[in-house]
Amino acid sequence: MALPTYLELVNDVLVRMREPEVTSVSENTLSKLVGKLVNDAKRQVEDAYKWNALLTEITVPTVAGTAQYTLTGSGNRFKISEVHNSTQLIELDNVPLKVYNAWEGSTTTPPTGAPAYYCVFGQDSNGDAKVKVWPVPDAAYSIVYQLYIPSDDLTSDGDTIVVPKEPIVLGAFARALVERGEDGGLQSSEAYGLYRGSLADYIAIESSRYFEDMNWEAV
Repeated sequence: MALPTYLELVNDVLVRMREPEVTSVSENTLSKLVGKLVNDAKRQVEDAYKWNALLTEITVPTVAGTAQYTLTGSGNRFKISEVHNSTQLIELDNVPLKVYNAWEGSTTTPPTGAPAYYCVFGQDSNGDAKVKVWPVPDAAYSIVYQLYIPSDDLTSDGDTIVVPKEPIVLGAFARALVERGEDGGLQSSEAYGLYRGSLADYIAIESSRYFEDMNWEAV
């Protein structure tokens, strides 16, 4: 089954609004607005749960004597699944930045070795996360960061989504009703209730496949 496109999502919302379908998201003012609402709903759905379809790996080779690295491509909305040293097949534990700073400040000669801990601290000029590892690497190790990274906003008609379609459509529809007011059909509160129910259903379906991760975030 083909992944839903940006244009298909917009038309699905327009039909629910009893408006004509379009051949391009940029066709008219209303379709452009619905496109914005679709992206708003997509971001909310992506941020609500650790969807397996968003899981990706960023491998960062360490350099002897260097503790700080950038997770290029991570952006600022990522969630961490796990971090491991694939060279030695060990998992790294996360520590708060204040703990790392305490370790770093307690000695003028930091210990070196295979990294066993990491912390996230801020981002670079591209908006990607920066990390520090401890101990300071004494050699080259492949540190693999498994992250849930939301996709970029949809811009072209053919752009596709990998998270569930229905919550996105219902979320955008609820926003559209708020934008233009009630029109004799569903009230925005009812539409938003349908969105929340759909999102909860899909999270339940997804979580049933991965028993190790049963928590999700309210939206």
